[in-house]
Amino acid sequence: MKYSKLWFAAAAPLLLPSVILISCRHKSGHVQDEAMLTDRTAASLPAADEDYFHDMDGGLTLTADEIKGRNTWNVWTGGNDRFWDVLATKSYGNLDLLKTVSSYPKMKFSRDNRWNYLGLVNEPCFNKPTGPDPKRFGLWLDSRRSDCPADPFENETKYPGIKIGARGKNMPVGSLYGYATGILGLRLFPNPDFDEAAAKKWDPKRYYDDPTYYLSKDLIRPYRVGMSCGFCHISAHPLKPPADPENPKFENLSSTVGAQYFWIDRIFAWDADASSFTFQLFHTSRPGALDTSLIATDNINNPRTMNAVYSLGPRLQEAKRWGKETLAGGGLHNKQFNDYVKSGLLTTFFEAPTTVYTPRVLKDGSDSVGALGALNRVFLNIGLFSEEWMTHFNPLVGGRPQTPIEIAVAEKNSSYWQATEMQSPGMAQFFLKATDPHHLKDAPGGDKYLTKDEKQLSRGKIVFADYCARCHSSKAPTPAQGLDPGGCAGSQYLDCWNRYFAWTMTDDFRTKMRSIVQAADFLQDNYLSTDLRVPVTLLETNACSPLASNAIAGNIWDNFSSQSYKDLPAVGAITVQNPFTGERKQFQAPGGGRGYTRPPSLISIWSTAPFFVNNALGKFNPSPSVDARVQSFEDSIEKLLWPEKREKDSLLGDKLDGVVDRTTQTSYLRVAKGYLPDFLQPLIEPGDKLAPWLLADSGIQLGPIPAGTPVNLLTNLDLVSESSDPAKRLEHDKKLLDLILKIKHDLKSLPPNATDEQARQVFANLADPLIEMSKCPDFVVNRGHYFGTSLDKTGEAPLSDSDKHALIEFLKTF
Repeated sequence: MKYSKLWFAAAAPLLLPSVILISCRHKSGHVQDEAMLTDRTAASLPAADEDYFHDMDGGLTLTADEIKGRNTWNVWTGGNDRFWDVLATKSYGNLDLLKTVSSYPKMKFSRDNRWNYLGLVNEPCFNKPTGPDPKRFGLWLDSRRSDCPADPFENETKYPGIKIGARGKNMPVGSLYGYATGILGLRLFPNPDFDEAAAKKWDPKRYYDDPTYYLSKDLIRPYRVGMSCGFCHISAHPLKPPADPENPKFENLSSTVGAQYFWIDRIFAWDADASSFTFQLFHTSRPGALDTSLIATDNINNPRTMNAVYSLGPRLQEAKRWGKETLAGGGLHNKQFNDYVKSGLLTTFFEAPTTVYTPRVLKDGSDSVGALGALNRVFLNIGLFSEEWMTHFNPLVGGRPQTPIEIAVAEKNSSYWQATEMQSPGMAQFFLKATDPHHLKDAPGGDKYLTKDEKQLSRGKIVFADYCARCHSSKAPTPAQGLDPGGCAGSQYLDCWNRYFAWTMTDDFRTKMRSIVQAADFLQDNYLSTDLRVPVTLLETNACSPLASNAIAGNIWDNFSSQSYKDLPAVGAITVQNPFTGERKQFQAPGGGRGYTRPPSLISIWSTAPFFVNNALGKFNPSPSVDARVQSFEDSIEKLLWPEKREKDSLLGDKLDGVVDRTTQTSYLRVAKGYLPDFLQPLIEPGDKLAPWLLADSGIQLGPIPAGTPVNLLTNLDLVSESSDPAKRLEHDKKLLDLILKIKHDLKSLPPNATDEQARQVFANLADPLIEMSKCPDFVVNRGHYFGTSLDKTGEAPLSDSDKHALIEFLKTF
């Protein structure tokens, strides 16, 4: 999808105005969602109340509101089936969720291998199809077993769907929650565009077999697929892993641990063609990671792990100490607990008119408007009210300035948004009940991995207090220099942070922290993170996640970031390396909120490896067993504490500080003929090509991109200047135009059937200007976090091997 960025750069002078599917068909602020268009109110879109998932999450007993909250998380899609259907076209056929839920024999995946190949969770009580289903338009879809009770969410009498278009005519209206697909987190909805004319053109065999049929902007599928939050968060329960992950029981599953085994490259590029640069881009997302700015692209490829949701109660309590933020502008429209609860603890996280005490959920700490605002934003980011959302940016492609989606507009024009706001307190109540830690001692066979050496364990506690607790404990000495009270957010934050960090290296801090860590109740109600914003210049981890720009002032998530975030100072110069030579240079990080990472919680760290925000540190094991989790943890933690054990780059080895994500083979940027405007179709015919270096018989094909090319060299182009200075904007645009012309010239110079070596020469010539125009020229993905090692630059003494092993043993008890 983001592959279109390079195509934008190279092909814009010829074809871009005609080929890119412009999303702004409606003026922002003046379009209603499908529910409101049919006069459905939020009250008519209720949270489901059946306790269908009662065996999940450890078999907890939930209240009625908590049950509704879990159902909202696991099955509520908020009308985003429209969005994912549109995206199938805008991704040029790469992201087709109707294929993802299929088990067609010729595809690489089916119900039999969904876990191991896709990392997706099969819903219990379903059978794999043995042939095309005539009742479902010849599709190869899972069917519910006859010995299982009906899916309560499919009850269209209790939960009537949205009657629009073909629904209620030649298509059923269906339920508000759609039909189960056999994959948890994905729901099936009748497509309102599938009218009688579309039905006559529908050919299920060609849909699976014939690229000239299914790779077309005119294709109308009989169903749309909607996505719930659970799609990215339901996974195997660490304490009750399934014996066969392809056939789990509900008791083997958790709603909140995060989709740690999720292969985004195989899901979002369903045919997994490694010769496509699209696949190569997605392949930079390791299992369990996804670039959450993929759709509303900021032109920075920055995969992030799916958050495990742990200990919401202690996390909220910590927010009372260090999570103070000031709201302004559109951020003031975010719902707070006070809007629903009139007394008790939950009313203490907002002080009118502008002060909120909030956890920071996103890795860069940008969603800083309150816990409910953070929850609600997630639904927008997976397609709720896409009618409005996609008018504020160029989906997948970028290339024009973003504008904020306004909460006030969503409240006015989206019944789905209003319903989601009403349902989010129930989700919060569910998380308060269901997010306790998963301790290794409680896992089957887990005790054998825990040390019985109390002396070693005691030493591990001291090491943790001295080196780790400053960022990874919500219990800390009071007062904390530089941070108490409130956490010191805003323009002075970096000064506050520096004072705090300096204090944590003093005997005063260490003496007090050791006493806290050695207390018997240290782990009880400890979130094991401060949720503070740590400068990436100190962490030295890959900078692309903290440089994400979607939440800065005036961009898409403006209404979901606080004024305190927007006022954060720039962190200064980041040292990066040239991926072709290893040469080091300084990159000045922009400000406006960027440049920081909030520390992850270490709760259940034994079960959540690999590490880092991108899962780039440590060995991935596809098995959810306790043994496999511990093996992955041990490999990852050793590479964290002994950096010399980390993987090296495949081309430059020790010249780089770690691994650069490179293309694994020769690849191309492709747009199939079926997605081109009609007037361009004749140019694709053999012997009649306007630009033979760009056009192939099957459509647009730009390349070859040689094996070993840094993927982010092509994805991170800064296409739009952020400067308000006309002269600087002009200078930026001139550099971009010069680069476009150079790319065009060099690609045209390639001979037909160019070799990888010939293509490498072209890309070597383009390297410096591409790096200069990069929004994030940091290519090494597994570097940094050198605290306690020989590479630590803070001045602290490195840990001995015995201290590192003692620390590891203590971490296993989290």
